[in-house]
Amino acid sequence: MKLVKNLLMGAGILGIAAISINAVQETPYKESQKKQQKEKQTEYDDKAVNDYNVYALPVPEKMDFAGEGVPLHLQDIHERMDRELLVNTYWQSNGLLLLKRANKYFPIIEPILAEEGVPDDFKYLAVIESGLTQAISPARAVGFWQIMEGTGKDYNLEINDNVDERYHIEKSTRVASKYLKKSKEKFGTWTLAAAAFNAGNRGVQRQLDRQKVNDYYDLLLGEETGRYVFRILALKEIMNDPKKYGFNFEDKHLYNHVPTRKVKVDTVVSDFADFAKEFDINYKILKIHNPWLREAHLNNASRKTYYIEIPEEKVYTSAE
Repeated sequence: MKLVKNLLMGAGILGIAAISINAVQETPYKESQKKQQKEKQTEYDDKAVNDYNVYALPVPEKMDFAGEGVPLHLQDIHERMDRELLVNTYWQSNGLLLLKRANKYFPIIEPILAEEGVPDDFKYLAVIESGLTQAISPARAVGFWQIMEGTGKDYNLEINDNVDERYHIEKSTRVASKYLKKSKEKFGTWTLAAAAFNAGNRGVQRQLDRQKVNDYYDLLLGEETGRYVFRILALKEIMNDPKKYGFNFEDKHLYNHVPTRKVKVDTVVSDFADFAKEFDINYKILKIHNPWLREAHLNNASRKTYYIEIPEEKVYTSAE
């Protein structure tokens, strides 16, 4: 029994020794693992800092809207401009989409503004109003220029179940131009005309009278109208020099305008899907180029003449 006891005790000692040896052997390995993990984490943290940076942006020393100077020497004006430059620069996905769409739609808008005698800077008003999309606001303002139904009808746009010309880029741009010219005539500056496009002529006049001033930059306005001109200015600055603000792209990345021809229609169209097939396109493509057609048919009991845009080039391929 004594021999067995001695053997067991010996085995226990050997077991403890083995465990101790293993512990000694594992310690350097575990330390090495921890060191590697720490190095990886440090490398990751460094990359996170160095590969993505957010910079304060210098506000340009001079800016103008439609040839009218911006008083950037005033502290509140400087800060409001700084805000819009930061917000619009670092909303990168939206900024890149705006640049892509501008390449497609500015060539339509720019000549109309020029013909109407409206400064080119107002194309950026359409950018901030709708993002150059056929948007609908909660107040039911519609299209690139966000025109209300009453305003559209006042300027002779056709708005009914079949047709809504607020979605017609050319016609809505002409209406926006006429509204802006009327506001400019009333207030004397394009800057106040731009503000009035957002708040209405009566709304702007009410604040000018109430605050006893005659300049947009002297007015205390609500959030939306107070930011309105500064948002236009920020988009103008960024879109005129996108690389300066970190937007990198090539011409091939931009969206392009698809040339179209006008087809005269002065009859009822019972089914635009069938109509589209006559021109070797589908219903979807017809509506993309004519968003002002609101139904799948056109009643046209009065036999009014419409011009429907049909793509000139075969840029669309069938999914079949």
